[in-house]
Amino acid sequence: MDPIDTGSGSILRQPKAVWATAGASVVAFMGIGLVDPILPSIAEGLDATAGQVSLLFTSYFLITALAMLVTGFVSSRIGGRKTLLLGLALVVVFAGLSGTSGSVGELVGFRAGWGLGNALFVSTALAVIVGAAAGGSSAAILLYESALGLGMACGPLLGAVLGDASWRYPFFGTAFLMAVGFVCISVFLKEQPRPARKTSLLDPIKALGHGGLASAAVSAFFYNYTFFTVLAFTPFVLNMTPYRSGAVFFAWGVLLAVFSVIVAPRLQKRFGSLRVLGGSLVLLAVDVLVLGYGDHTTAVVCTVLSGALIGVNNTVYTELALGVSEAPRPVASAGYNFVRWFAAAAAPFFAPKLEEWTDARMPFVVAAVTAVLGALVVLVRRRALTAEAEEQQPRHATEDGVGVFAN
Repeated sequence: MDPIDTGSGSILRQPKAVWATAGASVVAFMGIGLVDPILPSIAEGLDATAGQVSLLFTSYFLITALAMLVTGFVSSRIGGRKTLLLGLALVVVFAGLSGTSGSVGELVGFRAGWGLGNALFVSTALAVIVGAAAGGSSAAILLYESALGLGMACGPLLGAVLGDASWRYPFFGTAFLMAVGFVCISVFLKEQPRPARKTSLLDPIKALGHGGLASAAVSAFFYNYTFFTVLAFTPFVLNMTPYRSGAVFFAWGVLLAVFSVIVAPRLQKRFGSLRVLGGSLVLLAVDVLVLGYGDHTTAVVCTVLSGALIGVNNTVYTELALGVSEAPRPVASAGYNFVRWFAAAAAPFFAPKLEEWTDARMPFVVAAVTAVLGALVVLVRRRALTAEAEEQQPRHATEDGVGVFAN
């Protein structure tokens, strides 16, 4: 059954609790790309270098990665609803404080607190959506990826519109929208059953002992380095006004959403997940290489087109991480995200450094290499990824039927 249709198991026919969680997820993902169009403005306003401003991503994702070890521990003790609300509250506070920053150091610190709140919310939101959604995990994952794509598209647009007046306004706008999400979750989402077994801090690490999950995480690590080189470093290369940069990344986000939700499932059905993933990673490597060596117009086109490839990759990686191991999927997701978000922290830090040491092309050469490395991991480990995922299908289908994925 096509999860995009209007049947009872589609992403279009879901309970209010699912829509409330997905809506708040859109805003949470908006916070990732929000600063893209205003990075040059922040650098100018706070008298900071590109390398210093890129730490906004590094601090955010470094804390997000470390927090992945904590999210399951917290949600299995206080419940999914309270964990979502705690994460939203932290984002509201730290996004608001970000707008009051007087130095780049303060802003980097506040973004770290924002990353903690976002980790608690985003990781739990996927579990809640899968647990409460009609139609099992397929429709739920596509709904989650829809929220990711829409948030990635709207974040730069909001950043451009509000940031044209002041680089501070996008942070205040995000705090307001997350406060609205807090109210929606409070009203529409009831507390869901907690797992029979509480999650320990080491469970996500132990889950990575599974070969299939570890392979997916390592491949996603290399891929995320490429992804966040595009997201965090390209705005400096394009060097456009907030409105123009926002428009570029809005188009990028639209392609990300369309290809993650509509195109990726159809490609997977026809060619298989691993072939699609390997091919998409190789194409992404070519795209970022051309982006780095092309003229300004070529760079804009390649930036937008990368959204399509990133959308396909996001969907396939999420399904692999959730379905390849015997670990409960919230635990598997936490271990997987713990590994891959470190690359999201590393890329924004190293890309400006590589430019300083060499030239503006080298960060994209490295990004192309990491995309190819991600594809090589998939190629080398394809038997383990395929066989082990197939073995776990009956188990996870049963989990969907009884809703044990809900935290």
